[in-house]
Amino acid sequence: MGPLRPDLSFSLFLSSPSALQVACTHWKKVMYVLKQNEPYPDLTSLQNVSIHTRNKFSFLSSFSKTEIKVRLKHYTKFLFVRDPFVRLISAYRDKFGKKDQYFYGLFARDILRLYGNEPNPPKTANEALASGLRPSFHNFIQYLLDPKTERNEPFEPHWRQMHRLCHPCLIPYDFVGHQETLQEDAQELLEILKLHNDIKFPPSYVNMTSPDSVMNWFRTVPLEDRRRLYKLYERDLKLFGYRRPDELLDG
Repeated sequence: MGPLRPDLSFSLFLSSPSALQVACTHWKKVMYVLKQNEPYPDLTSLQNVSIHTRNKFSFLSSFSKTEIKVRLKHYTKFLFVRDPFVRLISAYRDKFGKKDQYFYGLFARDILRLYGNEPNPPKTANEALASGLRPSFHNFIQYLLDPKTERNEPFEPHWRQMHRLCHPCLIPYDFVGHQETLQEDAQELLEILKLHNDIKFPPSYVNMTSPDSVMNWFRTVPLEDRRRLYKLYERDLKLFGYRRPDELLDG
């Protein structure tokens, strides 16, 4: 979280550069322009600004306990969420579906070794890409469901449960938006903040992950694993108003 103006704050979290990441990027741009002089720059003019650089914003953890309490009490606090099953598809496509040396070295290589029947995977993402080797979506789900994964370290933020990432039971958020209704929710939030005449929230990519597409992705995942995955993300679904995906869980 980081301060914007005396009456504004924002819960920051990393996500994938899919539609969810677009929402995060756009809100970071909103915060960035609010630190500039009025009239605020057009968000579409920030194409060359490295908006994800950590030193662009202040984080809640950088303040004293007293300052944190003041911000939690007086600032407007909001977050945007996404259906957990769709979010996992997005994370997989972005981090394991294309060349990414960081995620390959930290995660994909071990996933291939542990669940993909590849005892000695290539050392680099380039080599893996050249040989057409990458973890399957089911391999990724196996990794998430393996009890050793969470015992070793917390989930990476791209697939960590939202209630563990943004702590809605500890932080009294004033507004919770949804990726599925991003444009409408963003407009409503800007009106609440009395910024709708000053800031135009950029149009976002259309959410291309349809219910049929979700079913196609999870068709490769055994029913028992889908049910275990539901238990893993059940609190997110219930906290943020998402329905139980019966079509995935009832066989």
